[in-house]
Amino acid sequence: MALTIAGSDSSGGAGIEADLKTFEAHGVWGTAAITAVTAQNTLGVQAVEALTPEVVRAQIASVVSDLGVDAAKTGMLSSAGVVREVVATVTELGVRPLVVDPVMVASTGGRLLDPDAVEAVRALLLPRATVLTPNLAEAAVLVGFEVADRAGMERAARALIAMGPDVVLVKGGHLEGDASPDCLLVEGEEPVWLEGPRLPARGAHGSGCVLSAAICAELARGMEPADACLAAKRFVERAIEAGPTLGEGVVPVDPGWSRVHAPFGRVDS
Repeated sequence: MALTIAGSDSSGGAGIEADLKTFEAHGVWGTAAITAVTAQNTLGVQAVEALTPEVVRAQIASVVSDLGVDAAKTGMLSSAGVVREVVATVTELGVRPLVVDPVMVASTGGRLLDPDAVEAVRALLLPRATVLTPNLAEAAVLVGFEVADRAGMERAARALIAMGPDVVLVKGGHLEGDASPDCLLVEGEEPVWLEGPRLPARGAHGSGCVLSAAICAELARGMEPADACLAAKRFVERAIEAGPTLGEGVVPVDPGWSRVHAPFGRVDS
């Protein structure tokens, strides 16, 4: 059983919709707590309506009280109030492991996190994270310095692990060049580079959501966090390669490139 706490993407390429597709592809039953509704397509985000912190809390509590949760992930949290309520709720209800995708800006350019919510993410959410999955821009905002090359990624990973996550995966998809390496750092260990080629594509809308959802699904199935990060990276590579030609803008990745790996059902962690 996996839970995604994130925003809805009306185009189906990212957010709650992409997360649930990814959970299903891993044979994990997906549940959701929606934090915001977006009017969004491959060209951009046209409108955002955030839900109240109270409604977000009620969704999480409803799922946990009846179905139970083996792993959860956060995506778009929109406001500082929602961040605080999500942290309070998952702490009170003992929701672990928790994958944190610190979504700030959509791949199509729309802002998805209020500027005043960044400190709440840094101070409250990061210490609750089992796995943190920032891209270069998100890592830079969280650590307060530029992250534009491998040296910066490693420095950022060390700074982020000091903020409380058990595992940090700094994604290198926005690096220049033909490679797309990710920097994986487990608390108390040395960084490991997850190498990968830069895949030819017209875009990769939803790739960050699918990556964090794949990690969450593997954690729900009992995999160790570092192994889940590697498995998720390979899953996303295939999803990018399978991306359908839809719309006029940034094409989405396709988490449905593979059918169900295992029967649906709860996997106790």
